[in-house]
Amino acid sequence: MVSLHRSQPLPTSSELPCSDDTPVDNEDQNFLPNYLLFLLERLWGDRQDWFFGVDMAIYHTTGVSPKVPVVPDAFLSLGVPRRKPANRSRRSYVLWEEGGIVPLWVLEMVSWTPGGEYEEKLALYQTLGVQYYTIYNPEFWQRDRHQPLEIYQLIRGEYQLQLGEPFWMAEVGLALGRSRGVIGGIEREVLAWFDQGGDRYLSAAEEADQERRARLDAVQSLDQERRARLDAVQSLDQERRARLDAVQSLHQLGLSEIQIANTLGLTVAIVRGELAGD
Repeated sequence: MVSLHRSQPLPTSSELPCSDDTPVDNEDQNFLPNYLLFLLERLWGDRQDWFFGVDMAIYHTTGVSPKVPVVPDAFLSLGVPRRKPANRSRRSYVLWEEGGIVPLWVLEMVSWTPGGEYEEKLALYQTLGVQYYTIYNPEFWQRDRHQPLEIYQLIRGEYQLQLGEPFWMAEVGLALGRSRGVIGGIEREVLAWFDQGGDRYLSAAEEADQERRARLDAVQSLDQERRARLDAVQSLDQERRARLDAVQSLHQLGLSEIQIANTLGLTVAIVRGELAGD
């Protein structure tokens, strides 16, 4: 929580611009944060104490001016209402209207044009007191001499890079990591939420697709079992037919009905019937 003591009155959210007018410059910077948001809406749909912002301005008092925001690709705050009074939506996230509650987690995605994610923004979020700062850089990490995904945790006022993925964020109650799969009909890598055991939370569409595939697998399994039973019946029928065909051959060799029955595993009545039908 940030201290808000100032001599000058602070502007209200209605007086502040809702972004810094910096355009989103690739589709992942639009899709991935919203994917995380939709997952949270599914996981925490019955909770009203959180807010997830996507490409939204955060106004604070730790910079050069309270009218100059920082605009991360995504952020998560806990302990704030999902909607403002009278069910109003937020135009921006204004700390002095949020009780000084700083986002607990912030995401910055690196694009073709570096945006100071590893320097200026890291220092800013550290000063602001963001507990977890995530930098996602799947395309340009080698250029920038960093890892594709880096998660920094604020420890004693300074960011420390954390190891391991997915990384468990105790204060959030979720782990964050990368996952690859077919999502929305496209094979891609995404950032996703995981439980403490490392299992990924699925979107509604993914879960429905998983259930559909399970049903198809079950139908295919039943069909294979049915075919196996039919093949077994046919095999037994062919075996029985071969034994019946052998009755005449053994009779011509001089074996008695009892001997033929014992040799072929048939009853005497069946052997007698086969011989009578000759």
